Amino acid sequence: MAGSINHYVLPRAEFDKPVKFLIVVSPYYKDIADELVAGAKAEIEAAGGTWDLVEVPGALEVPTAIGIAERMSNFDGYVALGCVIRGETTHYETVCNDSSRGITLLGLQGLCIGNGILTVENYEQARVRALVSEQNKGGGAAAAALHLLALARKWGGPRKGVGFQPATDEIQIAGDAKGPDLA
Repeated sequence: MAGSINHYVLPRAEFDKPVKFLIVVSPYYKDIADELVAGAKAEIEAAGGTWDLVEVPGALEVPTAIGIAERMSNFDGYVALGCVIRGETTHYETVCNDSSRGITLLGLQGLCIGNGILTVENYEQARVRALVSEQNKGGGAAAAALHLLALARKWGGPRKGVGFQPATDEIQIAGDAKGPDLA
């Protein structure tokens, strides 16, 4: 059982300037989500940070919401939370893989994200992992995001956001006389 294994936990990240996080949660299993959020909020606050919270319909929408927030807001980091419990169809694999892949791709672009989307076989596994008094995976996801932010601040200042960014304020349409002639 994972709860009985001793593992190393990094010391809490420290900051000399304020940090603001966005917690994005899919509350499909509301009681599990609430516990994950409680753990994330407590960890961010313990590091001296502040947070905002948004809910999205499902785990697949979590990375999209983070991408939108990165382009349109001023958050330092993100905590992705939710729970996917295996069902009778292959939808479980799609949701688990694609939500994780989306979060990973955003992270590889430089976003500081902690992934706390639980992917479990049953409700009891989710409950144990979510409870602040047990495995506290919401707090762990927030701690991961805080550590990534500490590294980002150590290595340099903010860069351009992720996603599509037009080269200029002008909109160019294919074949437009202003654009290059590719014929």
